[in-house]
Amino acid sequence: MLKSKTKSLSGKSLLFNSFAVIINLLAVVFLVLGFHETYSETTAALVFKILGFSLLGISIGALIIFEGMLLFAYVSRVIVGGLFIVSGLIKANDPKGFAYKLEEYFEDGALAYRVKDLFGWESFSLEFLIDQALFLSILICVLEILLGALIILGRRLKLASWLTLAMMVFFTLLTWHTKECDPNSTFTDVDTYGISSPEAQAKIPQAEHNENITILNKTSTEVTIREVKKPQCVDDCGCFGDALKGSVGRSLTPSESFWKDLVLLYLVIIIFASRRKIAPNTTQENTILIFFSLLFVSFFSYIFGWGFPIIFAIVILLFALWIKRTGGKIFGNDLGIFLVITGICALFVTYVLMYRPMKDYRPYHVGSNLIERMNDGEQGEYENVLVYKNKSTGEDTTFTALDESTKYIWGNKDKWEFVERRTITIKEAILPSIQQFNPVIDVSSLTATEKEFDYIEETIDSNRVKYVDVIEKSSGNRYPQLLEEFYVEDWDTSTYVIGDTLLRLKESFSEISLKDHILNSDQILLVMSRDLEKGNFSRIERLKEIAEKADANDIDMILISTATKDEVLAFRDKYGLDIPTVQNDDTELKAITRSNPTLMVLKNGIVEGKYPFRSTPSWDWLVKNILDIE
Repeated sequence: MLKSKTKSLSGKSLLFNSFAVIINLLAVVFLVLGFHETYSETTAALVFKILGFSLLGISIGALIIFEGMLLFAYVSRVIVGGLFIVSGLIKANDPKGFAYKLEEYFEDGALAYRVKDLFGWESFSLEFLIDQALFLSILICVLEILLGALIILGRRLKLASWLTLAMMVFFTLLTWHTKECDPNSTFTDVDTYGISSPEAQAKIPQAEHNENITILNKTSTEVTIREVKKPQCVDDCGCFGDALKGSVGRSLTPSESFWKDLVLLYLVIIIFASRRKIAPNTTQENTILIFFSLLFVSFFSYIFGWGFPIIFAIVILLFALWIKRTGGKIFGNDLGIFLVITGICALFVTYVLMYRPMKDYRPYHVGSNLIERMNDGEQGEYENVLVYKNKSTGEDTTFTALDESTKYIWGNKDKWEFVERRTITIKEAILPSIQQFNPVIDVSSLTATEKEFDYIEETIDSNRVKYVDVIEKSSGNRYPQLLEEFYVEDWDTSTYVIGDTLLRLKESFSEISLKDHILNSDQILLVMSRDLEKGNFSRIERLKEIAEKADANDIDMILISTATKDEVLAFRDKYGLDIPTVQNDDTELKAITRSNPTLMVLKNGIVEGKYPFRSTPSWDWLVKNILDIE
């Protein structure tokens, strides 16, 4: 049997077919380069495309003639299986982060707008899936890992190839949508709201003067509204979570993500076409395919700067083979393999959900210098050009300056017609890794706790200015005037009384930012909580102990949340953790931590420690391992 399979795998010539497979993969590389933005509309792009299509056609023809498609399918299994395991593991390492990305796609202006636009189904929505985003995130991650392992091991390959093909078709359509999304286009959306809902209360008055909003039906309980909207274009597919951004500095562009999925789809089709010819692996085939798959996984582990994917791949593949051999009649089969792989994945996902990602690729990971991350962007380079059209030939000419050298164009209105002024991007700007970290508090939201906080007290004092109290005699109304702008001659003393000079807060002083104070503190403790009501404060006693001991040692401890003043007061009353509380953008708090709450320790802007609520340390542990206490 092995001889027969080996002969079938080799085709008419193992050497020739191996060479044809290499040429085929090289052709795919040429095609990807040919369509990459870097070479757009250049001679190199044309050369890459010609080489790619030519070599692709020649290699496929050769593989068919010399019966090498089965060998190609085995090579594809190594690539697809290894990449599925890595991709699934990277997302499973941070399932909440992937869930946030799915939530973006489920918004009406994202993926759903394609259905609305293409089929005229104005009421279609995927928003009901938002509440299921975390479940779907975990399901996709585990399924991706499971399919990758089954493809490598050759188990249930007919079913696995169908599921893999379906998944890749979906992912390819998803990345195509991301690539082709035009933020300036519009679509029509129809939604029904409860009559007393905030959305209805906001949109009903707008319908009177906004031509993009139309009330279709209104009853005593609900209202149906048609609205012309712009799509929400997702600029990052989340294929590898934050791993690429955190390791190589950027994620794949929408175009790169699409081509990545297109190449994977091509390889999956090769596997799918050969599914009936592929039997479960022999011992020799397991050894070969697992070895080369691990090499492929190792490549991505190197790219992502994380060796765990290699260990993880070895564990699930070897445990799958072990259960197949020792599981007996009940588990010594494909069911046992399925249960073992799914169980290992479930344990891993449970751990990262309960605590934190095993590898943190976000800019707030332990050891990250937040000040540097806020300044690691790069300025873009742009050039303004003028476009004129030759009236006789219809050809456009661009130039950058209206001077004597170009006067023959802009000065000759009989021959040349102005078309437009355009900005050309020479070099794209790179945004800094951290953009929205700015803990603030409105002056109107200050409580006694914040007012007694040294930095806030000093900030308030520095924003007090002298006013002259001007009082209207007839009504008693007061009109305080800035002392430096006050001239007594401007006021009729028969009508107004010039009162005392007072210290008051500047009228423009409305909020206090603690960003600089936090980043420049020698050491500071931050408690992060997106939602105070939904947070798990089972370790609140430890946080209260830390707050008390930190205050005794002149170390600031601040709570950063999205809560309102009333919510903060209710939280303090319930838990007794009375520390200064400020607000930050919800999206940024998602990026800082997946756990609610989390304790973070900073020293001069460097993250020295980050602890999810289940791992909240004691004060003594912090003193021994993190904090500097004299």
